[in-house]
Amino acid sequence: MASFDVVSEVDMQEVRNAVDQAVRELTNRYDFKGTGSSIDLGETEIKLATASEDRLVALRTLLEEKLVKRKVSLKILDYGKVEEASGMTVRQTAAIQAGISSDKARELNKFIKALGLKGIQSQTQGESLRVNGKKRDDLQGVISALKAEDFGVPLQFNNFRD
Repeated sequence: MASFDVVSEVDMQEVRNAVDQAVRELTNRYDFKGTGSSIDLGETEIKLATASEDRLVALRTLLEEKLVKRKVSLKILDYGKVEEASGMTVRQTAAIQAGISSDKARELNKFIKALGLKGIQSQTQGESLRVNGKKRDDLQGVISALKAEDFGVPLQFNNFRD
């Protein structure tokens, strides 16, 4: 019986490199001089801080450009509210989403069942989803259908076995 796994993984090394590039550009750009802007990478979040909301939008755009250049999906970022900070500054955190939550797994299972392909079964295994089927063509059809739909998280397909 053929199978594959649907996962949502984040290459943290590429995220770290993108943040480093953004910080390097931030120190050199004229429009950020004297604004006290910063980008800090934590374990599961990226913190953005700057002088005003329009600078925050520019800072977010700078970070997103660097992530896209490193082929990191922007779907991993879940932006929080813009908060007022001390000294007339604003800050925002962007949580890094890794793994498929149980709600998303349920949604993916429902979507796969709705495709109506015979012999296709899917089950949740921790933060991934295992899809089994008799025919390789049916599994490839499931992969292409999942790629075509937007579930709000980046999906990768691995462990394809015949």
